[in-house]
Amino acid sequence: MKTIDRGILSDYDLKKPGNKIIYYLMMVVVLAMVCTMLYPMFVILFNGLKLNTEVNSFPPTFLPSEVHFENYQKAWSYIKLPLFARNTLFIFAGNMVMTVLVVGFASFSLSRMNVPYKKVIQYFFLLTLFIPPTTYIIPNFVNLRDLGLMNSFWALWLPAGANAFFLLLLKSFFDGINMEMFESGRIDGASEPRLFFQIAFPLSVPIFATLAIFVFSSAWNDWYWPSLILSSDDKYPLATAIYKYVINVRRLDLNLRFAILSMITFPPVIVFLIFQKYIVRGLHLGGVKG
Repeated sequence: MKTIDRGILSDYDLKKPGNKIIYYLMMVVVLAMVCTMLYPMFVILFNGLKLNTEVNSFPPTFLPSEVHFENYQKAWSYIKLPLFARNTLFIFAGNMVMTVLVVGFASFSLSRMNVPYKKVIQYFFLLTLFIPPTTYIIPNFVNLRDLGLMNSFWALWLPAGANAFFLLLLKSFFDGINMEMFESGRIDGASEPRLFFQIAFPLSVPIFATLAIFVFSSAWNDWYWPSLILSSDDKYPLATAIYKYVINVRRLDLNLRFAILSMITFPPVIVFLIFQKYIVRGLHLGGVKG
């Protein structure tokens, strides 16, 4: 027999006039939010299929009078999208490795090892979440410059290993894992790295999948920090390249701009739609205490 999860309102509650009005008002608000979020995306998509004269026409039109798929062919050859997409994925892979190794080991140590003053350390990292990120852009820039890491991917990978939000989220998840599993592993002679990779990490795949989505979104959308520390085309990620060669260029036709923007807008949306269950599940599991 198929089981159906009960919602906030049961069928009996929905029959009450007051609850029904509130329910329909909530649905109207949700639909309005959906429309306001989807409208800009459809504008980008449809404008990328129009002639440039139609994009600049007034009053503007929502749907194209004629569909011109050749705009995407011209947009594809305008800039080196495969190169910039490869750089973005390369940055994402390095950031994810730093998240698993550095942040993962740090959170595992605070959760399952006898670290002195672990509460003080935890509250210190929690305190850093209240500091505006713009305040440490200059110190990070100066440190990376002095280390000779300018115009290298390491200038993006190293800061990824100092994410306090990811650390606290992973620690909260590790706190929910049964301590006896680690104690039995220590009795069998397993080292702490082995406990992490053979027990903690396999049990933490949902939360790491959630962090992977966050890291991918950050690598795909971040343009400001890469534009400060990178200075060559062979290192630019997609967002930085789009800002430099599409947004700031005056002589590029608007329909080609929208075609390029649509090609970089929808991939992360598709990734989110495929893996959205991991976000909710991972954040839920990250907030459960054992």
